[in-house]
Amino acid sequence: MEKAKVYFTKDISSLSILKIYQALGCELKGNVAVKVHSGEVGNQNFLGPDFFKDIMEFIKGTIVECNTAYDGERNTSEKHLKTFAKHGWTKYNVDLLDEVGPDLELDIPNGKIIKKNYVGKNLIKYDSMLVLSHFKGHPMGGYGGALKQLSIGVASSYGKAYIHGAGDPEKIWTSDHNSFLESMADAASSVVKFFAGKIAYVNVMKNMSVDCDCCAVAEDPCLNDIGVLASLDPVAIDQACIDLVKQSKDRGKDHFMERVNSRNGLLTIEAAERLGIGTKDYELIEI
Repeated sequence: MEKAKVYFTKDISSLSILKIYQALGCELKGNVAVKVHSGEVGNQNFLGPDFFKDIMEFIKGTIVECNTAYDGERNTSEKHLKTFAKHGWTKYNVDLLDEVGPDLELDIPNGKIIKKNYVGKNLIKYDSMLVLSHFKGHPMGGYGGALKQLSIGVASSYGKAYIHGAGDPEKIWTSDHNSFLESMADAASSVVKFFAGKIAYVNVMKNMSVDCDCCAVAEDPCLNDIGVLASLDPVAIDQACIDLVKQSKDRGKDHFMERVNSRNGLLTIEAAERLGIGTKDYELIEI
């Protein structure tokens, strides 16, 4: 596999997100799903709708999300839609993919841990997808980026429990940890294949806490903002973000990487590469 192209800019703004997407040279056509993280109520680090204004006006897509599998303000459709409104997302078209069941079942014939992925059934309405990821840490996955958005992010509430439980939703918090990490890679691969090349990724390295935007109570960011990245390769873009943290002279990088490494977070990247949905070998192109 040849090197993947990952575009990078230090400019962190709504306009820079549009420009770096345009640098990819791809055109997402038809009904475009724009995957975001709606942000748990109480979280101070998530990136809100104003931050994505220019790309949304350009693409004219639909904001998509799925309900969570844990208690909070996003675990039912009724509460999640209220959270969308509270956080300002309803200025755009919003679609809770799993608002009404049954789930859409995606096969993963080459999955190492799971052979099925359960996603919101409304995914079938979309022709292409833009994955907008806030790159940050995560209490269980170690870090959150494009691969997490593809897996846990697109999975239905049941599908999230299924991935966390490595195929057994009853073991959502008790499954073998590495099996959970590899299940995320399995699930991500099914969404990549569902869109068959009609998918692009933007990672924003801003407000980088060790905690996810799903945490109602989260640590403040421990790293200074780094920039915005875009790629057609979900493995390469996540690996590039990890490398930019490691190369940073910011003293907070040790705290951030301790979270990543203590959860063996890089295993998800390695597993996704083995599944053939991307490569860790990339060329970073600064614009």
